[in-house]
Amino acid sequence: METKELLKKIQRLEIKTKGLTKHIFSGEYHSAFKGRGMAFSEVRDYHFGDEVRTIDWNVTARFNDPYVKVFEEERELIVMLIIDVSGSEDFGSKEKTKKDLALELSAILAFSAISNNDKVGAIFVSDKMEKYIAPGKGKKHALVILRELIEFKPTSKGTNLSEGIKFFRNTQKKRCITFVLSDFMDSNNYLESLKVARKKHDVVALRIVDGAERELPNLGVVQLFNAETGETTWVNTNNARTKEIHANNFKKFDEEVSKEFKKSGIDSATISTDEDFIKPLVKLFQNR
Repeated sequence: METKELLKKIQRLEIKTKGLTKHIFSGEYHSAFKGRGMAFSEVRDYHFGDEVRTIDWNVTARFNDPYVKVFEEERELIVMLIIDVSGSEDFGSKEKTKKDLALELSAILAFSAISNNDKVGAIFVSDKMEKYIAPGKGKKHALVILRELIEFKPTSKGTNLSEGIKFFRNTQKKRCITFVLSDFMDSNNYLESLKVARKKHDVVALRIVDGAERELPNLGVVQLFNAETGETTWVNTNNARTKEIHANNFKKFDEEVSKEFKKSGIDSATISTDEDFIKPLVKLFQNR
């Protein structure tokens, strides 16, 4: 992608997602993700109704009047984005691919983090660790992550999310808010890796799907290409039985993934390329 075209894309993305962040997600994000605890801020005069345990006895004795300690939430967090960059993310049956949706979601989360003065970093994963961007603060750092994601070309097409999750656990020693953005079409046991990560970190799964994965559109006989394996197959998309089998397989897979996330205590949301992502994301934040 030419530099001029890249800058235009980043600018459009920034304008769109920063507006949403400011008016919709900022408060939801702040409420959904808590800081590490409470830190001492200042002392003030005792007011009727204040808890006795908050009285600062040393200051009270010094000035011969009751004073209480005021605490504030330690707000600074580290937000890590573990982003699936495997071949299946290039799929999209309409204007937007799953990679495009992952980019928009990453922008929303990154700008929400920096608007709350939090750090944000990213890990790109296929069936191996592809790229690591260490957590940092500020708009410039968020834009670096988005630029890298737009331009990035993975060295492999396969999927093994565990590779990225293991790298995340080994590099992030402090507790993080961790978003995993993927279609989770992964034959490897990524759930065990997520469960281990959840023991220390706050893990949220954002499952990215496409409308054609739910229901085949009527396109006649078409050749389907598997971007991860390179295999092709011919399918009659107008055939009622074929459409039924396809829909049932997706529904079964969708229910199994959702069930496993719930059983593992991992908050999740399913977001489709052909739908507005605002509603499921806000609902996810509100439910926390």
